[in-house]
Formats: sequence, structure tokens, C-alpha cells
Amino acid sequence: MNVDELVREALREQAAEQAAPGPGLADRVLAVRRRRRVRGLVSVAAAVAAVVAVAVGVPLLDTGKEDVRPASVLDGNGVSAHPDQSPPRDAITAGRSVLAAYYTAEPAVRSGDRGVLTRTYWLLDPKTGTYEKDDRWSFVAVAPGARTAAVLERTLPVRRIGILDLASGRVDRWIAVDRGVGGLAYSRDGSRLVATTYGEHPDLITRVKGSSGDVAWVSPFGSYSSRSGFYVLDVADGRGDWSPVADRRDINGRQDFALSRDGRLVYSQVIGGKDGLQQFHDLDGDTVPAPANERHLRSDVSARLSPDGKLAALGLTAEAKDTSWSEIRDPYTGEEVARVRGAQLLAWVDDRRLIAWERAPGSEEYRPRLVLVTIGSEKVVPLSGVREPDEAFETVEWEPVFVERRF
Repeated sequence: MNVDELVREALREQAAEQAAPGPGLADRVLAVRRRRRVRGLVSVAAAVAAVVAVAVGVPLLDTGKEDVRPASVLDGNGVSAHPDQSPPRDAITAGRSVLAAYYTAEPAVRSGDRGVLTRTYWLLDPKTGTYEKDDRWSFVAVAPGARTAAVLERTLPVRRIGILDLASGRVDRWIAVDRGVGGLAYSRDGSRLVATTYGEHPDLITRVKGSSGDVAWVSPFGSYSSRSGFYVLDVADGRGDWSPVADRRDINGRQDFALSRDGRLVYSQVIGGKDGLQQFHDLDGDTVPAPANERHLRSDVSARLSPDGKLAALGLTAEAKDTSWSEIRDPYTGEEVARVRGAQLLAWVDDRRLIAWERAPGSEEYRPRLVLVTIGSEKVVPLSGVREPDEAFETVEWEPVFVERRF
């Protein structure tokens, strides 16, 4: 769990009321981190309910082996797994999804108690099938197909966006913009970029001390965000317009926009009384209701809609010992139609399988690994090794970036 998530949980009730953070913020952040390290267990009855609560039309659960250890390549569906590697050195793929990159983050002190959370990326080289460190960039968005990426240079915000060839490691061209950009995301078809603009570095952090002397780096919250708007740019020619957005008190310092499924709107996370809230904007920057097929989604669950658009990946709903289940819902009604193994659903492999974080068996401590899970089955296929928790509160352990493969 990274520092933004810790702050979000610590401040959820205050955010619902749009109040500023009060005294004791560091204590709350550190307490949240400790609770996550030794998370309490859900009752066995709840776990059983999670297993059997499968809707009509979803196949009965496969009671095959709990933990299937794969070879490097599992089957004809393009599954390549490396359960002995964390972070991965060799490409991880499954169906339509590929782990195109991952990043870590740690504080860089600017002066006194102020700093920035800086990312370091490892990008998939399509020629070698391995992840190579590239510390030139502060932010990377990989295009569908994992052949090119949009990149931002180190000192944010920046006024140009590079289009990087992942095979050669060279920037093919630069897209110049008039306002400082701090975040990027591709459209589903890869033809457009949404570039979020900020007046200051979006990853500013402040060092605070708890009552016991513990220290935490926390991100600016609410009114401290310098987000100003977004560009929607055509990748081919770099053309596009900037749209302003109104200031909000219910967002984090970094709150990047992403394009909706059909590309007609943008959305971003907002902080409130529950996790995963999202606000949509039209391409002029005005707030609008969520599209019918996205109004029940969560901004903090990156898998979102299945490839055919008929299922919605939602959040963690039940746990028992070292086993977790997440919800699958009807995207239009919000009705739960199934539960699938996994603590956090990251990407769809096809219309029935997903990639998820799931805790490694045999430990009450949350030690996640990437796994392949299937709706209607309890089978879990490890894709990566276990991501060991970093005891330094301010760091971000390796964080995966999945994109759609192009066969």
C-alpha cells in the first residue's frame, strides 16, 4: 500500500465532510499501515458465502488445486509466468494483457520537511522480453500493444511529452504543450492521450511526526492539489485542446484523469465516505454524470469493464486467512453476479479471467503476488513472486502497469 492509499484511509471520514486534515495525521497514517500489516480475518462463514455466492449463468466453482505452479509458458493462450521473480525480470503475459512496465517510488528531499515522491520505471523491452530500468522519466504511460510509451521528463510539471519507442529506447518525437503536464493516460484504442495539467509538482510530500516519534511522508490533500485541467491529444499529430477544471477539496495532490471506455469523457478519483469514488467530466472540463456502463465502477480498481463490456470488476469483498475474494457486478444494474479470487483486480485476461494481487498462502501478513484467477473457479495461478512489504512507510513497492496486448 502506498502513501496516498494510507492517507486516503486515514482521512476518509474527514474527506466526506470536506474538512482539512487535523492534528495527529501521522499517527493515523502509521496506524493504518500497521493495521494493513496484520489485517484481521473475516469469519469462516463469510468466506464460505463468498465461495458459493455465484449468480445464475456463472459456472459452478472448480474445486481444483488451490495453488498451481506454472512453468514459464502455461498454455496456448499466451500465458507466461515467473513465480520465482519479484520484481519480475522476464515478461509476464496472460491472454490479452501484458505487464508492460512496473515502477517503484521513494521520497527525494527538496528542503527541510518537504520533498517529492519520485518514481523509477522498468520497461518491457519487446525485443528481449525483459524489463529494463529507465530512470530518465518521472512518469510513463504505455500504449496498448506495449510497443510505444508516452513519457515525461524528470522535473514536473513539463511542457513537452515524449513518444518513446520501447524497442530502441529512443524518443521518436516530442509533443509540445502550453501548460505544465504531470500525468498521462492512453485511450482504449491508443489513438489519444489525456494529459493532466498541474501548477506544481503533483507528487509533493511533507514529512510529519507522530506522537511516538515515528515519521511519515504524506501527500498534500484536498485544497493543496494544483491540478488545473487536461489536454486530450491526438497521438499521431499531437494536436488537441486544453480544458480547465474547477478546484476541488476532495482530491489528492496527484489526481490524474483517464478516458472513459468510449473516449467521450474523462474521469478521476474523488475522496469521500467510501473508497473508489469517481467524477466524470466532458471534454470541455464540466462535471457530468457517469456513463450508464461505468457508474457502478470504482476508480481504485483498474480492471474496470471486461473486454465484452458485460461484467464489471469491483473491490475486495471477503477474506479468510490467506484467501480473498472480489466482486464481479453487472455494470448497468450494479448487482453482484459473482465473486472471484483476488484481493485487487488489476486487468482482464479475457471475458472470464483476470489478473489480481492475492496474498501468498501461509502468512497472516499481507504479502501479495500477481495471480491469474477465473470466474467460477477457486484455482489460482501465480504469475510473479511475492512482493515483500517494505518497512519504510514512505516507499512504494514495485507497482505493475498492465496494458492490452496486440497479437
